Amino acid sequence: VGFPGPGHFIAERELPMKVAMGMLSLLALIGGILQVPGVDHDIARFLNPTFADSRIATQEPTAGSSWVGLVIGAAIAVVAISLAYRIWVARPGLSRTLQERLPALHNFLSHKWYFDEVIDMIIVRPSLWVGQFATTVLERVVITGAITGGTVGLVRAGSAAVRRAQTGFLRYYAAAMVVCLSGVALYFLLTAS
Repeated sequence: VGFPGPGHFIAERELPMKVAMGMLSLLALIGGILQVPGVDHDIARFLNPTFADSRIATQEPTAGSSWVGLVIGAAIAVVAISLAYRIWVARPGLSRTLQERLPALHNFLSHKWYFDEVIDMIIVRPSLWVGQFATTVLERVVITGAITGGTVGLVRAGSAAVRRAQTGFLRYYAAAMVVCLSGVALYFLLTAS
């Protein structure tokens, strides 16, 4: 089975979709009429105050170059629609024949010009690699190991030292106070001379 393929259900046959598509086509037609080159000066004039303070100067193509682009685009559309009609409507078996004669072209087009594979190779895989690196190295080694783990280790070492010093015996506290006061007195004696 050629395009659209087996199990492909055409939604445009149902009434709600016909209404939605009809509204879209009507709005596209109105938008197209409003943007005819050489006729759309009113819209440009209407939108000028919006861009009055813009530092980026908007440059519009001339009406002649816009018409050339429209004619070229319309010609390409007519050729493509005619070709599609000939392949899938006028000669329904032609699509299967072309698929068998030009398998490389069919494969290239059915894979959507390999854009998904290119995006996967250029964006998705490097992003996954950076994420994996951030998880394994930065998160586990640097943050959990050094920053968080180092802080926890310092607190544990300090609390162990304080626990050893806090025995509960008054004589040890008095001795520590005498040693500290002696150190302060020695400091003042040395700095005063």
